[in-house]
Amino acid sequence: MTKTGVRVDRAAGAAHAVVWLEREPVNSMTLEFWRALADALTALENDATVHGVIFASGLRRSVFTAGNDIAELYAPKTTWKRYREFWLTQTTFLSRLLSTRLATVCAIRGACPAGGCVVALCCDYRLQTTSGSLGLNEVALGIAVPQYWAELFLYRCIDRVKGESLLQRGVLVRPLEAQSLGLIDEVVGEGALMSAAASAMERYLKLPSSARATTKRTIRSHFSASWAAYAEEEAKGGWKMLNEPHIVKALGGVLMKLSGGKAKL
Repeated sequence: MTKTGVRVDRAAGAAHAVVWLEREPVNSMTLEFWRALADALTALENDATVHGVIFASGLRRSVFTAGNDIAELYAPKTTWKRYREFWLTQTTFLSRLLSTRLATVCAIRGACPAGGCVVALCCDYRLQTTSGSLGLNEVALGIAVPQYWAELFLYRCIDRVKGESLLQRGVLVRPLEAQSLGLIDEVVGEGALMSAAASAMERYLKLPSSARATTKRTIRSHFSASWAAYAEEEAKGGWKMLNEPHIVKALGGVLMKLSGGKAKL
């Protein structure tokens, strides 16, 4: 366990690393957490001997991540300055992850809503355990799905009509349905997750690294750059939305529920 909740593990001589998400109890994604993920990605990208990265949860329970920490979105408990940094840090990481030269595999153990789902969708290959769930459930919490999150979700989803319905209803799907929609590539038992992720990574590492990475950038660089360029405008719009009375009330209710009714809102 690390102070940041993000730990990088690399076996001696290995061409890939594992980034463990370990912020108990559910890997709620704070500014500091996103910053640690960004730092880990930068360090791995800057190491010419690293060609791939697996993202996995090291939590005690079966959760990849519960998504963004609601406290980062609840306007009465944060500030515009912090929210702006939070949103820009998050978006910069995600847009970079989407087009990184590294081969990326997401090993999803258990639940994977919202921000965690977007991390997975940015990866080249996604595996999930049979007991999990996946999707963008923002609408169920009373807030809109961010534009590029929705676009990425629909890009990955082979049934756009079904995908649009899931987004508008804030519905999470089970792994086998997610696989049938193209959101997940492989569904495995929990005990087989990391070995299956390593096998997927090995298949990528057998490919000519430069050719694979260049092709990936060609496919994704325009979307990635547009996403990053929109971050500032999106942060302003998001902050305005989060200060609307009905949104404050909805997120306050979520915080109250998460704290067992003891939150001082």
